[in-house]
Amino acid sequence: MSYVENVMELVVKRNPAEPEFHQAVKEVLDTLGPVLQRHPKYEKNRILERLVEPERVIMFRVPWFDDRGNIQINRGFRIEFNSAIGPYKGGLRFHPTVYLGILKFLAFEQILKNSLTTLPMGGGKGGSDFDPKGKSDNEVMRFCQSFMTELCRHIGADTDVPAGDIGVGGREIGYLFGQYKRIRNEFTGVLTGKGLNWGGSLIRPEATGYGTTYFAEEMLKTRGDSIKGKVCTVSGSGNVAQYTVEKINQLGGKCVSLSDSNGTIYDPAGISPEKLAYVMDLKNVRRGRIREYAEKFKGVEYKEGMRPWGIKCDCAFPSATQNEINGEDARTLVKNGCILVAEGANMPTDPDGVEVFLSKKILYGPGKAANAGGVACSGLEMSQNAQHTTWTREEVDRRLHDIMIAIHKNVSDTAKEYGDPTNYVMGANIAGFVKVADAMLDQGLV
Repeated sequence: MSYVENVMELVVKRNPAEPEFHQAVKEVLDTLGPVLQRHPKYEKNRILERLVEPERVIMFRVPWFDDRGNIQINRGFRIEFNSAIGPYKGGLRFHPTVYLGILKFLAFEQILKNSLTTLPMGGGKGGSDFDPKGKSDNEVMRFCQSFMTELCRHIGADTDVPAGDIGVGGREIGYLFGQYKRIRNEFTGVLTGKGLNWGGSLIRPEATGYGTTYFAEEMLKTRGDSIKGKVCTVSGSGNVAQYTVEKINQLGGKCVSLSDSNGTIYDPAGISPEKLAYVMDLKNVRRGRIREYAEKFKGVEYKEGMRPWGIKCDCAFPSATQNEINGEDARTLVKNGCILVAEGANMPTDPDGVEVFLSKKILYGPGKAANAGGVACSGLEMSQNAQHTTWTREEVDRRLHDIMIAIHKNVSDTAKEYGDPTNYVMGANIAGFVKVADAMLDQGLV
């Protein structure tokens, strides 16, 4: 067996029943052949074996009282995966599907994504199987306070800096930060995604969606094209999807879909800024379902239990969750004339789908490159906290745009260097890997 095959076998053996983690590792390892061949030092020093093993895994009980006075118990996690190039950095996810396998996949992806941002951040991820849906603000607060009471001993501004993810927005970050400050008696940049009045950064809520759109625009430029006039499908209806729609609108494109776990809305007229404002109120304030959009606006079709990949489009932006595009979906997209897929979510395309996009040579931006704008802006928030300053909206947006241009150039140049100019998957994996692997070699066997 080859070196890569041996490592993959070890990962499956050591991490049973964690298919998402196996998938994430395999997708990366399968593209590293050329760089491992060119640089034997990585195999000699067993870099892959070290890279796939987390530096630290923390799992803990989270007890809390619901509004009826009943005791509830959830499980909390933090995966501190790799700190070779900076403190652990990555979101917290509160969702019933959360378990070790999903968080290890997300933390592993985060290592390479953070490496690509050009900022000094390692890879981590955490969360809980707690479901904020249907819970009162007081229940969410009590849960967050209990969660942080344990987590606070493992994190810090120079150690591990969590952020939000699915189920963890501004409300949850506020409760978590308040409890950290109360216990540790210090006001530091220990979390990102904070409120603007207490250390947050402008553009942070928009960053993932804006960054994905900037990356898509850079990909289109390689073919002398732009987003202007393109029909775009977007999945999801949370933070990433909302600001992807906003930026596509600003760049002259037209978004015709949004979705949630119940179904998809198709609006042939396009989701205008006024309609998007309704979605933001629906999802961020009233916490309603996307089908209400179809009831509110005329000419909108609601597709119960469906994802948007059957809708004819020029560009697709999967922005909901992992493995939402399978091989059949990918073939449908390509057949319907889709020329670009930019991933706003983490690993939203399964291996069959990725194979379709690569074989058809469409512009395919994998999540670790395309959606790195979110964590890049978190890094900019950390910089502002360290300097005790606040940058203007224009300054943060300019830096974010510059970072996404730099990520695209790095990924594209690396793909060309290793002989497959259109393969952004290989380019992103190798570019992210080399920076981390070289740092690990420099720091000795730790």
